[in-house]
Amino acid sequence: MLSPSNVERYGRDGFTVVPNVLSEEEVAGLRSATDEIVERSRSVARHNEIYDLEPDHSAAEPRVRRIKTPDKWDARFAAIVRHPGIIACLKALWGPNIRFDSAKLNMKAAGFGAAVEWHQDWAFYPHTNDDLAAVGVMIDDMAEENGPLMVIPGSHTGPVYDHHADGRFCGAMDPTRIDLDFSRAVPCTGKAGSISIHHVRAIHGSAPNRSSRPRRLFLLQFRSADAWPLVNPPATWEAWSDLMVAGENTFALRCTNVPVRLPLPPAANQGSIYENQRALNHRYFDTPRPKAVAT
Repeated sequence: MLSPSNVERYGRDGFTVVPNVLSEEEVAGLRSATDEIVERSRSVARHNEIYDLEPDHSAAEPRVRRIKTPDKWDARFAAIVRHPGIIACLKALWGPNIRFDSAKLNMKAAGFGAAVEWHQDWAFYPHTNDDLAAVGVMIDDMAEENGPLMVIPGSHTGPVYDHHADGRFCGAMDPTRIDLDFSRAVPCTGKAGSISIHHVRAIHGSAPNRSSRPRRLFLLQFRSADAWPLVNPPATWEAWSDLMVAGENTFALRCTNVPVRLPLPPAANQGSIYENQRALNHRYFDTPRPKAVAT
């Protein structure tokens, strides 16, 4: 599923996009599942274990920015965790032994979908090695105008930046304190059914959706089976073993020389990344910026 050029780009840039991994039927199923879960949010007034809501969410106009762990609430999402096309891509990067971590569905409704500030996933959950990645399943067509995921090429080989504000973890980088050219970010665009894969240390974010089309991205986090979390270790070995989606579990962990910053003390607004990032003092996406370069 992953071509040699995809593997090369992932190694060089820290991300790649693979077209046509999911069928039209699978995409249609995810859209239906999403609509059904969002419809049930009309009875919800605040964030809970399923929903992260936009500030102006209401029963009359349900506005959901994230469905948490959708694989727990609908079998159509659960099936994608072990999708053979996705697993084949990860095997091409890491070898045969793959472990799932968690999933979420980030949603940007037409005209008001929230931005996600620049960050590295590694800041949230460092491991003993960095063979970890997020797979983004495009439920809608992704184009520059509807707020796609954007990644700074090559940033996965650089430092792990500070994701704190006022001494507490906030899950975002302060753009005024970092010497980075964010305009170099490349959008991960593609047709529905395509996937993006981005390295756990790659710097990424996404602008608001100002288009007339929705942008729904189902994000699944995976890791090599020999990577052990340095924060939030598994509750039991059985639970850890159940997360294996390919190959064999192992007691032999692989430790590499990777930079680590701990996500401590916890965020003042502990919750989803949207809540964490509320504490960021200087936001990148509050004002219009030049368009990202095309792929």
